[in-house]
Order: sequence, then C-alpha cells, then structure tokens
Amino acid sequence: MPRFFVGNDHAGLSLKAAVVAHLVQAGHEVVDLGAQENVSCDYPDFAQAVAARVVAGEGMGILVCGTGQGMAMAANRIHGVRAAVCADAFSARATRLHNDANVLCLGERVIGVGVALGIVDAFVAAEFEGGRHSRRIAKFDLR
Repeated sequence: MPRFFVGNDHAGLSLKAAVVAHLVQAGHEVVDLGAQENVSCDYPDFAQAVAARVVAGEGMGILVCGTGQGMAMAANRIHGVRAAVCADAFSARATRLHNDANVLCLGERVIGVGVALGIVDAFVAAEFEGGRHSRRIAKFDLR
C-alpha cells in the first residue's frame, strides 16, 4: 500500500481531516504535513512540503485548499510533480491511468466530504497504464 503525504491550508482543514481518517481506516500510512489549526496561512508552503516528499519517491500526495487550484499550481512548479485538481471520481481515475498523477488536489469549498472520499478512492485504486501515455508524460518537462 502506498504512503500518502497530505497537506492543507486553513481552507482545507476539515476536508483534510476526513481524508486522513479515511486513508488510515483503509490501512494506508499517512504523514500529515498540513496546517493543524484554522489560522490563515500560505498554501504554497504546504504544497512544497508534500511535493518534496513525492519527488523523493517516498509516496504520493494529497493537497487540500479552498478550491484545490492554488495547491496544484504551487505543487506543479516542483520538477517531477504531476498534480491534478479533481472534483469527480472519473477524473481522479483517469489522471492516474493516463497522466501518472502523483498528487491529488481537492477543494473543500467545491466538493462535499462524500464526493471527496470517492475521489480519493478512485485515485488510490488506479495505476498508471504506461504505454503510449509514457511518451506523452515525457513531453511534460521539455523546455
């Protein structure tokens, strides 16, 4: 079972707690690198902390903020991170299968807990298909 590094800012505190509990209940190891209280903070700090662990090959990441967008933008600045904002299970599954996403970003102000946990389950269960998708992923880092 993969290890998950989870991060959040103040706007993602409640949803992060539900995601962590859900992952732990499913038997996953979870390392919480996020904010622990509802006090305004800077989401890039948490995105970078999770991204660093993901690119070091220590596990996968899940980031939660108000929309998921800021976390994804910050995480995707780190070479080797493929962060995707997902608001439905189909997208979460597809981004793992086709894009080899290694960080899932969720928006607490966008989706409810039940939907979020379904998204997490779809992301966790899917594995990169490789093949033609590998060629496309290799083009992400061309400069």
